[in-house]
Amino acid sequence: MSTPAPHVVPLFATPFGVVSLPEAQTLNPALAALFAERATAQWRDPLAPQGALTFRSRADLSDWPEEPVRQAISGILAGVGSVAASINDLGAEQFAALRMQARAWFTIVRSDGCVPPASYPNTSWLAVYCVTAPAPAKARFDSGVLRMHESRPGPMFQDATHSGIRVPYRPGHYAWRPVPGQMAVFPAAITHEIAMVRAAGALVIVTARVRFVASDHQAWMPPW
Repeated sequence: MSTPAPHVVPLFATPFGVVSLPEAQTLNPALAALFAERATAQWRDPLAPQGALTFRSRADLSDWPEEPVRQAISGILAGVGSVAASINDLGAEQFAALRMQARAWFTIVRSDGCVPPASYPNTSWLAVYCVTAPAPAKARFDSGVLRMHESRPGPMFQDATHSGIRVPYRPGHYAWRPVPGQMAVFPAAITHEIAMVRAAGALVIVTARVRFVASDHQAWMPPW
């Protein structure tokens, strides 16, 4: 008897996109220098945990007038838009009519530093863009990775087939290693973190919270 061909779809799949910024080779050195200069109390997010190993700026990066920052934010928002549009049934004209709202900040994670788990309400998408990253640590494979936490409840019973299930069906956390010039885009409601950096050097990232507004009549949104 012949084996029937199955039709399998990722019913509860979570979108995760990786986008490269074409201008990264020239942008990243300028961004890294500017962020290092402004990693001071004057620019620190007053609500962020205080510590010598991790610095988080205020969430006003999208308002900075410096050209490298403006180019980076423009590229990041374009990347978020491309990911959202690629999985959307809205027509090209409808999607182009949407207005984007965003708040962004930079984070410097030094050796032995980390970013604790977080998720962001009243936000559709989160982008994490890598400016600089240390080399992978030989002792810890997860050094400095962006880890997204599994939120779906797992089954209590598992048989031998569960160990070989492929992504996107495999349950469990997912890790993405930041690469300079690349950014990850995923739903902002997902709890995520930056694992402890166990290598020499600093991980420098730009994080952007993004949401879309359909029209001026629907411009009101819950506060960030």
